[in-house]
Amino acid sequence: MLQEYRNILVPVDGSYGAELAFKKSVAVAKRNKAHLHIVHVIDTRTFQDISSFDTSIINEVTKKTKVNLEKYVVEAKNEGLEEVDYSIEYGAPKTIIAKDLPEQLGTDLIMIGATGLNAVERLLVGSVTEYVTRNAATDVLVVRTNLENQLVSPKDEKKHTN
Repeated sequence: MLQEYRNILVPVDGSYGAELAFKKSVAVAKRNKAHLHIVHVIDTRTFQDISSFDTSIINEVTKKTKVNLEKYVVEAKNEGLEEVDYSIEYGAPKTIIAKDLPEQLGTDLIMIGATGLNAVERLLVGSVTEYVTRNAATDVLVVRTNLENQLVSPKDEKKHTN
C-alpha cells in the first residue's frame, strides 16, 4: 500500500526555499487529496530587544503576513486544492513547526524549504529546517528543487529576493 498523507503542514517565511516548498506541497496535497495547512511563525523573540516595544510593530507584521498567506490560499485553490487554510503563530519557529502545530493539527507530513535564513542567521540561531528534521515526530520532506525537480541555483534564489 502506498503512503498517503492526510494533513500536510508547510511553513512559509518569504524565502525562495519556502516558496518552492509551498508549490510542491500543493502538488503533493492534490495527489493525496490531503488538507494543506500553511503557517507563518512570527518569532516574537526578535522584538524583545526593542526597548520601546510597541504592539503596533507586531500588528503591522501580522497584517502583512495575513495578506501574504491569503495569497497562498488563493494560489492553492486556483491549482485545484480544496482543503487549504493557514495560521499565523507567535513564538519560537523551531518548536512550533516541529512539535506544537503537528500535534494540534494531526499533521502527518511537514514540507519545508531547505533554507530560509541567511548564513549568518543560521550560524547564530541555527536552522529551523535542521531542527525540524531532527525533532519532528512525523515525516519531513526538505524541498531543495523546483517543480521540475531541478536543483535551484543561487542565481535563481537571488532573482526571487530582488
